[in-house]
Amino acid sequence: MSNLKLGRRSLIAAVAAFGLVGPVAADGDQVLDSIHFLIPGGAGGGWDGTARGTGEALTESGLVGTASYENMSGGGGGKAIGYLIENADSNHGTLMVNSTPIVIRSLTGVFPHNFRDLTLVSGTIGDYAAIVVGKDSPINSMADLIAAFEADPRATAIGGGSVPGGMDHLVAAMVMEAAGKDALAVKYIPYDAGGKAMAALLSGEIAALSTGFSEAVDLADAGEVKIIGVTSDARVDAAPDAMTMKEQGIDTTFVNWRGFFAAPGLPDDKLAVYQEAIAKMYDTPEWEAVRARNGWVNIHNSGDDFLNFLETQEKAIGDLMKKLGFL
Repeated sequence: MSNLKLGRRSLIAAVAAFGLVGPVAADGDQVLDSIHFLIPGGAGGGWDGTARGTGEALTESGLVGTASYENMSGGGGGKAIGYLIENADSNHGTLMVNSTPIVIRSLTGVFPHNFRDLTLVSGTIGDYAAIVVGKDSPINSMADLIAAFEADPRATAIGGGSVPGGMDHLVAAMVMEAAGKDALAVKYIPYDAGGKAMAALLSGEIAALSTGFSEAVDLADAGEVKIIGVTSDARVDAAPDAMTMKEQGIDTTFVNWRGFFAAPGLPDDKLAVYQEAIAKMYDTPEWEAVRARNGWVNIHNSGDDFLNFLETQEKAIGDLMKKLGFL
């Protein structure tokens, strides 16, 4: 199969080189020739995987001819954002991947720019958050966790893999706030690695762990934890027995989205082509293979819908960070 694909691509390249055809795909649906992905972090991270997975699906499905990638770490993602803004005119062929941290780090001043300084292309995938407890914990639901918190807040610590004020902390505070508790009273303990957080959970150092849903599913499938709450609107197929926060009377949702941005001033026709390619990608088996392999949730919103989503998240996160004293 790979040899056939290589042969087709070589033929297309050869014919195009002689100027005989424009963009071509095996099914006639190629949307554009190429995309260059700018990745604000190092290889192997969530941004890297999202960009490369999206590029894989777009090219393997024939929607895009070729994809290239550039990792540009630094400044919590700020270096890549600054580069895209400062070199906007020469980067109309570039899409930059980003996620919830562009909102958090803009609010806290880690970098001077925010999502409004870029051209919003599309939100693409997401990972809900989850609260988990050890497999042998007496806690089996959010009601149990809240009861333990009410009995002894300081002994009911919640851990996470991000710094105080980071995503895992904010999710824990958001959930407890929505449950009618004082977010400031939540004892949050940060860990710099998943293994350390799990060891703390199993030893009883923390009562619960705030983490990404896909990570929670992996831990639950391995028999190490119980998922007691998910921040999705409805139950997720990957863990159909895991109850949402809403089901348990806690009216809150959260998703760590990932999506794509372009340079400011990108022409409307170029923006429309990028959005078309991403929209069509969802209907391809190549995308489903990438999505399933990574445990992602499809969350697609383009243009104004993407802007409205980001502004809503910015307000919710900003209000909570002010309450917690981080702003």
